[in-house]
Amino acid sequence: MSDNPPIEFEFPSLRRWEAGAAPYIHVKESGKPGPTVMVTALTHGNEVSGAVVVDALLAAGLAPRHGTLIFSFNNIDAYHSFDARTPFKSRMVDEDFNRVWGRLDQPPTTTEMKRALIVKPFVERADLLLDLHSMHDDCVPLMLAGPLDKGVALARRVGTPVDIIRDAGHAAGMRMRDYGGFGDPKSPKNALLIETGQHWRASSVAVAKDVTARFLAESGVVDAADLPAGWRQSTPAQQRVVEVTHAVATKRGNYQSVRPFEGQEVIDKAGTVLGHDDGEPVTTPYDKCVLVMPSSNRPLRAGVTVVRLGRLA
Repeated sequence: MSDNPPIEFEFPSLRRWEAGAAPYIHVKESGKPGPTVMVTALTHGNEVSGAVVVDALLAAGLAPRHGTLIFSFNNIDAYHSFDARTPFKSRMVDEDFNRVWGRLDQPPTTTEMKRALIVKPFVERADLLLDLHSMHDDCVPLMLAGPLDKGVALARRVGTPVDIIRDAGHAAGMRMRDYGGFGDPKSPKNALLIETGQHWRASSVAVAKDVTARFLAESGVVDAADLPAGWRQSTPAQQRVVEVTHAVATKRGNYQSVRPFEGQEVIDKAGTVLGHDDGEPVTTPYDKCVLVMPSSNRPLRAGVTVVRLGRLA
């Protein structure tokens, strides 16, 4: 009996999109002034909801009315390695594609670094970027807006999901959404990363469709009527911003949670014990502490972030 979550939707066959401006990257020009807008999927190869969305938009022939539209399937080799018997292994081939963006000036020694160098000129060209992700565990959707005011403002204009996460990324390496002008408060460039829910839930695809439709309409490169019917979902009554203040990583992979935690769970009291790492207690640093994307309910390895801690802004 498999312990893997069920796969609730069909994975798209993407080899038909290999030929493009670069392999698995498609650029559509309007010939009219406007922003360059990029939508990326498969930054991690087993996060498939975004691939369903990009595949559908390419198949529909979506073209910009203004500016330029770029679609990319990022870690395509990892996607093509997917095996339903070990579905989490296809997250990457050699290393995390979303941690290499701070060292692309170094010789490329991994599949992910080589692919990132192909994707890089298109990312540098983009004024606006939406990076479509999903999650290992069941969790409510989260918009990762980065550390800057401009990211939070864009997330509010998109209008969904409820939770906007203001965070500085990962100590293990720079994310694509923080690269170049996206991470510069003086630059007009802007990026968002959406975590749509558990990787293979049908609801994850629905979230990816909704957010992508809103993002593209907000960008101005297309009209809302150009997008597939039925993709937009109801708008939440309000959004909330959670500012990440701590990222708790396990030293040697020996973290033990005191109980299973849900994502976005609010822990009322400072000093509440969340778990133990090598026997040392991990506690909440303040009252009303929000647990962002806890990963303590699965096997761990040294250095993995087990939970991010945040406060309501």
